[in-house]
Amino acid sequence: MTNADIIGRSLANIWHPCTQMKLHEQLPLVPVRRGAGVWLYDFEQNRYLDAVSSWWVNLFGHCNPRINQAIKEQLDTLEHVMLAGFTHEPAVLLSERLSSLAPAGLGHCFYASDGASATEIALKMSAHYWRNTGKPDKCSFISLQNSYHGETLGALSVTDVPLFKAAYGALIRQNATVPSPDSRLAEQGESPEEYALRCAGRLEAYLQQHHAGTAALIIEPLIQGAAGMAMYHPVYLRKARELCSRYEVHLIADEIAVGMGRTGTLFACEQAEICPDFLLLSKGITGGYLPLSVVMTTDTVYQAYYSNDVGRGFLHSHSYTGNPLACRAALATLDIFAADNTLETNRSKAAYMNRVAAPLSSHERVRNFRNTGMVWAFEVETAHTDFAQRLFSVALEHGVLLRPMGKTAYFMPPYVISEQEMDFLMAQTLESINKIG
Repeated sequence: MTNADIIGRSLANIWHPCTQMKLHEQLPLVPVRRGAGVWLYDFEQNRYLDAVSSWWVNLFGHCNPRINQAIKEQLDTLEHVMLAGFTHEPAVLLSERLSSLAPAGLGHCFYASDGASATEIALKMSAHYWRNTGKPDKCSFISLQNSYHGETLGALSVTDVPLFKAAYGALIRQNATVPSPDSRLAEQGESPEEYALRCAGRLEAYLQQHHAGTAALIIEPLIQGAAGMAMYHPVYLRKARELCSRYEVHLIADEIAVGMGRTGTLFACEQAEICPDFLLLSKGITGGYLPLSVVMTTDTVYQAYYSNDVGRGFLHSHSYTGNPLACRAALATLDIFAADNTLETNRSKAAYMNRVAAPLSSHERVRNFRNTGMVWAFEVETAHTDFAQRLFSVALEHGVLLRPMGKTAYFMPPYVISEQEMDFLMAQTLESINKIG
């Protein structure tokens, strides 16, 4: 099969996500036949460095032999059984492992299949908790400006990206937003920490007035992904935890994109030394292999549902909740973290990447070059209104897969990227930006 064959047949039958399909009349799909490490190969053996980890999910490279083997072994034992009224070893082991690694107190795991579902679960679980504890009026939510938490209806109600929610306004419950601590928004001379504290003051003012009707604050810790990799100081998380505790509002940490080591610690919340009431994980939890998400919560929340009354239970389910294959992939992913000392290795890789990025970060049209853990981002000053599409196309010609957002380009590569591959990524990105002009 050729690239043209697979593209034509795909366009005839597949409605692709987050895509205006008509654009593919001019912008061809990228046909992928196989993957190996940080590389994706098309049907004509052209290769592309996957600098975005295939939508931020792939941690240890495509076709990682250790994760492959774990899934193969599980496939010969148990492929799936429903988790309502049943249980199985991979789900038990994964829950125990996550509870031992997460901030202390998050001892209960509720599984689903994707990030948006995890958001829905946390929102429902929070509001239902307050109902079960005699405070049914606490049923609204707050999120940060420019936040993104998924595209199902409940998740959209706490997402602040007009492109995703404008068409569905009539279907969405409107919730409040508070200013983002995005350090790019600080005033001249104001440090990221000072700006974060100023934003925390706005959060405090909101909670003082509205805490009686507020169930939870949901937040992307340290990095707001869809806001253009907006990075902020961890002091905001500490203040948010303090304020939520003071005003009896749950804190939901959406670590779907930023968890699993992406910010430099296994969980981003660790950098603020806090424990949220709900911790959401997905994307990288299976190393990018299989759909899985988990909502971790406290015994206080769990006990509010523990009753002889079925109506007080958390009545939410997914057919593939806690799928054994996905849980086994997640366990293999955690095994690699432990065996390879991944977090420490990533610190060395990040330092190297920052060194070789010097020509890019100092480029005359590059603004706000920034880094947290294994995430890099920057804006490009350009007159092209279609900059994102142009950079995507030109970078592909140079063997690099990027997925810019507006005028923001970013790197979120698999953790197995080598120094030679980082050299290639930086050189080709720089050349692509110069070519666009």
